[in-house]
Amino acid sequence: MALWMEAGSEPKTHDEIADLEAISALKESAAIEFKEKGNEYVKRGKKHYLDAIDCYNRAINQKALSNSENSIVYSNRAHVNLLLGNYRRAFQDAEEAIRLCPTNVKALYRAVKASLSLDLLNEAKSYCEKGLEQSPDNEELKKLSKQIDLKQAVHEQSLAEISKAVEAAKGLVSAFEHRGLRIGKAMYQELTGLKKPKLDKNNILHWPVILLYAEVMSSDIIEDFCETDMFSAHLDMISLGHRFLFPPSPPNVQAPFLRDYIQYSS
Repeated sequence: MALWMEAGSEPKTHDEIADLEAISALKESAAIEFKEKGNEYVKRGKKHYLDAIDCYNRAINQKALSNSENSIVYSNRAHVNLLLGNYRRAFQDAEEAIRLCPTNVKALYRAVKASLSLDLLNEAKSYCEKGLEQSPDNEELKKLSKQIDLKQAVHEQSLAEISKAVEAAKGLVSAFEHRGLRIGKAMYQELTGLKKPKLDKNNILHWPVILLYAEVMSSDIIEDFCETDMFSAHLDMISLGHRFLFPPSPPNVQAPFLRDYIQYSS
């Protein structure tokens, strides 16, 4: 009997061949039944998705279906994994389905969906193009193609901005080193906010500068102080032509807060 045959051995008698064919037919029938049952579970909704996956697993484990049939089962399992948000598993299932049957459009579609969710844009683009080769009028694939193009454009723009920021940071560090400047720990960020030193296209540094008036618990901020500027111009803007930096001046103001004193003693 075929049940007593050693693994890997070939059937030698008509009975053994008949037994193997019967076993194969039973396994194929069971696999198809599991597949159909899995499809029914999917139709019942989210509460039965795990049951559907279990049925698809059982169908695959029968190892009795053709490549095209197995491709459908893997594609169906990919669909359920997509619904559950298991994008990595969905992607793997879709890829296996495509390997078994490269013309499986549903598998290609699900591979695109999964790879998009995983930000695998190159894979998404490739599978989408293959899907459209098989089904040029597929509206869902056309929509996904537009999404991929948009995501790629955003991704490329983001990379360009990062590259620009890195180059700007390198230029700033180089400018500090060239001027013999040492940068310490950031202070008074509650006053400066996100303002930072910057290097303009003429290789000139610009700084945020804070003027602290400790005696009167006050301060001024010069958001963009160019290294070629004179303090006097900024002080004129702050004082607006008044004798004191903060009119009306407190009655106990001392000389250090007089506009002229700062100009000529700094």
